[in-house]
Amino acid sequence: MRFLFEISYNGTNYSGWQSQNNATGVQAVVEDALSKLLREAVAIVGSGRTDTGVHCVQQFFHADIEKEFELEKLTLKLNSFLPKDISIPAIHRVKNEAHARYDATERTYIYKITKKKNPFLDGLALHYFRPLDIELMNKAAALMIGTHDFESFSKVKTDVNNFRCDIKKAEWKEHGDMLEFTIAANRFLRGMVRATVGTLLDVGTGKTSLKDFHHILQSRDRKKAGANVPPYGLYLVKVKYPASIFLK
Repeated sequence: MRFLFEISYNGTNYSGWQSQNNATGVQAVVEDALSKLLREAVAIVGSGRTDTGVHCVQQFFHADIEKEFELEKLTLKLNSFLPKDISIPAIHRVKNEAHARYDATERTYIYKITKKKNPFLDGLALHYFRPLDIELMNKAAALMIGTHDFESFSKVKTDVNNFRCDIKKAEWKEHGDMLEFTIAANRFLRGMVRATVGTLLDVGTGKTSLKDFHHILQSRDRKKAGANVPPYGLYLVKVKYPASIFLK
């Protein structure tokens, strides 16, 4: 049967989601734990990739498992097998044709910034001390809403058919000393959120005007956009699926 696993992790110690020959990915750690626990080779397919150092509040992966088990018991045992920085909140039975990546309809990321140096947020949020015009940053972010070509905000060497994404939400909010950027879309390109945040910070400091930002968006030229912000402030927080893929 096919199962959809919900997963959370602190990405500090990992080279992103995907398994690699010369670095430790979250995928490899989970596959190893599942295979040892079930005593059968288990391959998993994630809802998407995260870059080195990026954190995850909610991501999903699917796996086909022959052995029968109780969902709650496997959840408990798997969490005891996994390291402290990886957690499995839930496991769901899904239809055999369900796919963690292709059936996902929407993904939401949050980028966290602390305006005040805070040792308890080291590695969990970017410390950014320059004054920012949040209202102007939100006006720029609003230009991203809808379906556009986001090649300007994508890593240059990436294997995709197209650079079009449908942005549902792009918004900055302040919470005391914290500043958070939330962006939701049907899909994201490699490095897209970090490049977007870097460019919007340029808008907030006055380096890039609203007109310039619109031009960057239309230019399809990564060199015109801002620098990538560090990965440790980025969190994948939500992945949506249609109810029709789940079994009771």
